Amino acid sequence: MEFKPDRRDFSAMAAAAPMAFQGAGGKRRLCVIGATGRGDWGHGLDTSFSHRPDIELVAVADASPAGLKKAADRLKAPKSYADYREMLSREKPEFVVVAPRHCDQHLAMGMAAVEEGAHIYMEKPFMPSPADGDNLLKAADAKGLRIAVAHQMRMEPAVTELRKAIASGAIGDLLEIRAWGKQDNARAGGEDMIVLGSHLFDLMRLFAGDVLWCRAGVTLAGRDISKADARMPKDNVGPVAGDEVNAQFGFAKGVIGSFTSRARLREAAGPWGLELIGAKGAARVAANIPTQVYLRPQVGWSADGGTVVWKKPAGPATAGSFALANARLVDDLVAAADSKRDPECSGRNAMKAIEMVMAVYRASLTGSKVTLPLAERGHPLAS
Repeated sequence: MEFKPDRRDFSAMAAAAPMAFQGAGGKRRLCVIGATGRGDWGHGLDTSFSHRPDIELVAVADASPAGLKKAADRLKAPKSYADYREMLSREKPEFVVVAPRHCDQHLAMGMAAVEEGAHIYMEKPFMPSPADGDNLLKAADAKGLRIAVAHQMRMEPAVTELRKAIASGAIGDLLEIRAWGKQDNARAGGEDMIVLGSHLFDLMRLFAGDVLWCRAGVTLAGRDISKADARMPKDNVGPVAGDEVNAQFGFAKGVIGSFTSRARLREAAGPWGLELIGAKGAARVAANIPTQVYLRPQVGWSADGGTVVWKKPAGPATAGSFALANARLVDDLVAAADSKRDPECSGRNAMKAIEMVMAVYRASLTGSKVTLPLAERGHPLAS
């Protein structure tokens, strides 16, 4: 099985894009919202459109004067604003980047962009709760606007080729998906689940479809969490709780998924990511940018035990960066806006990843199996 990474010519795609919301020279207008000191400017999202000659950065916004000047100088932005609402109202962009990692202001920033008729590229986590995601998606849908969220691994070439390989029977029928977070001492548990687990939940859905149910246990110092254990992490991504998470998900066609975040498991688990187990073999996805994929055949057992050998698929070495990963998502967002379809890394997909996080908390707090979609759309630790 040979993997052939996507080598699209981004410049050619950009040159072919139609023009709208035209700025100088007929270029399409872009504004970027940051928040220095509160999520900074995301993982390269501030420069995510820089490869496209058809799109012009017209302004940036940051409430911090020092941060605003630094960003404006770095990006060579013609204009800068302390108030992002004023920027959007005056500049009338076609595309807006919502760059902060803190997601407590994502709804307000996203709504302001939608009100001005702009498509959005947003840093993850998408929203603090499914309810916030529902509200922004409803507003965007009403105006025919598109939202992409920076779940870059969904469009990584290695992941794209793995998806095709599994669909072609490379590991047989998919039976289980096992995911584990970064599990570092500082974030293991609930914080790891929302910050990095949201990437993995998005990938789990990519391979197995929508989640039908969730069972989970979230603990803190060995005991079950309660709402009183909720805390706000350094990056404001909504309340989190617990230093260990053990969750199980049910997908269609009998596929079972699990997610674990336990600092004590970090060394044994290896790089954060997921393992897809099929009837005839397995695939392992080592998460990050670039994403690495490994395959193994069905394990043979004997009286002496079994041997597991993981190998990279044949093909060119995987290479990449956040700049290239963001460029893939940006090009897809522009194409989606022009063709009036959802982008691959859509706000809808991102909202469902957040919903999985909330299902874990709800299942743990109630000690019961939770069905999805969730009927209660608020944050379980806040409601």
